[in-house]
Amino acid sequence: MRLTPNLFAIPFGLCGLAECWSVAHTLAFVPAWPADAVWALAAGVWLGILGAYLADVVAGGRVRTELADPTFGPFTALIGIVPMLLGLAVADHSRALGEGVFFVALALTVVIGAWLAATWIGADMRLAQWHPGYFLPTVAGGLIGAEGSAALGHAALARLMFGYGMTCWLVLGSIILLRLFTQPALPVALIPTVAIELAPPVVAGAAWFQINGFRPDALALGLAGYAVLMALVQIRLMPVYRRVPFGPAWWSFSFAYAAAFVLAIRWLAVEQVPEQRGLTYALLTVATAGMAALVLRTVRSFMRGAFLPYTGATPAALPEPRSALREGEEARQP
Repeated sequence: MRLTPNLFAIPFGLCGLAECWSVAHTLAFVPAWPADAVWALAAGVWLGILGAYLADVVAGGRVRTELADPTFGPFTALIGIVPMLLGLAVADHSRALGEGVFFVALALTVVIGAWLAATWIGADMRLAQWHPGYFLPTVAGGLIGAEGSAALGHAALARLMFGYGMTCWLVLGSIILLRLFTQPALPVALIPTVAIELAPPVVAGAAWFQINGFRPDALALGLAGYAVLMALVQIRLMPVYRRVPFGPAWWSFSFAYAAAFVLAIRWLAVEQVPEQRGLTYALLTVATAGMAALVLRTVRSFMRGAFLPYTGATPAALPEPRSALREGEEARQP
């Protein structure tokens, strides 16, 4: 049984939910304890997975090959991205400690991103091998780094990381969309990674709000428009997602969707929408219920021994449907 780095999507998603509650506490005066509880849970899950994963990598002799894995390599960046988010949460209670954790994690994320980018440039990769998980090392890492740097008051670094993340989004987004539009459908185990397409515009929007002082300028509106498009795409793809057997890949939905709720909560505050607090609670209820369902399904699957064995399956070996969207719709017909 191989433990793969996409397991770090679990604490990553929990961090997304914790950020929803943290932002709501700041902007809509909801209680702080739910955010603190979820942050603590995310930290514990991250530490547990990190220990098990590193032990498995060493025992399996994969220390030199893990980053180069064309399927799972990009997910290794979450090892550094998750503690970036945790550092921001710690900074609310201990500024020095939180900043230290954030900047160490940011440096690790940039190093992993650079290493992976060089690996991709030098590798003989086919277009069909690309998937939306390739956004994580540089796009997600850069934009989350930008948002965090701005929140901690480092304006120049925030703009630098924003440019880093946006440029990588432009480059990698072109490749990944070309792959999704023109190549055979993703292997079944990788289909949930399409949910990550929602993450760049919503994380970029949240980062830009932190940088520009929460003003709804042209860039903020443009990012929000693209986020709306990607959210509607997610709705259209629901029949496809329902075909995927449950496993760690389902956690691809968690952070992207949570980040969309974070941006929505920010927009409610920026536009001073009437009943802002009530609408914020409604968004928190949906986000928390969705995450709770995902956690419960994961626990049940793990207890039956059906969760981790699925991670050991090589996506390339799983069936590639000719048209996942069409087959997903046909499966629903009597």
